Amino acid sequence: MTFIERVSPWIIPALLAAIPLYGYARGVKVYEVFVQGAREGFDVGVRIIPYLVAVLAAVGAFKASGALDVLQTALGPYTAPLGLPPQVIPMALVRPLSGSGATGVMAGIFQTDGPDSYAGRLASVLMGSTETTFYVIAVYGGAVGLKQMRHAIAAGLVADAVGVIASVAICRALWG
Repeated sequence: MTFIERVSPWIIPALLAAIPLYGYARGVKVYEVFVQGAREGFDVGVRIIPYLVAVLAAVGAFKASGALDVLQTALGPYTAPLGLPPQVIPMALVRPLSGSGATGVMAGIFQTDGPDSYAGRLASVLMGSTETTFYVIAVYGGAVGLKQMRHAIAAGLVADAVGVIASVAICRALWG
């Protein structure tokens, strides 16, 4: 057994013990501070629930309305020659809205095309190259009380578009 193999199972428990001990040594009332932080975390959770419900309802309505299928059918003939197959378009559209929705789309791609197909690999790279922009802005913006999120949304969507373009370019170069 190497040194790393012997030490690695103990790193997390050691940190969990060392951090409170360090605080105690510095004179911090560790338990009281922990409880206060947990209370603040609970309050943040309560504040963001309406934003979270709104995002999840919007994603559900978008998928249930059939708009996602219409966009896939309409955009597929134009994106396929560029390296974005029609079955991956829903992933690119849902990912900014919902991580779990995008995971579901990716699982569907894996079932129909396989994880080692071009579409499966592109979906995997796309998942790691984009963000759940609206979810993040709704949750974190709601938690800190942001009122004007216009620029954050624009910046997030531009970053998502760049992530999609880069994913397609990299996948075409590697597995084209």
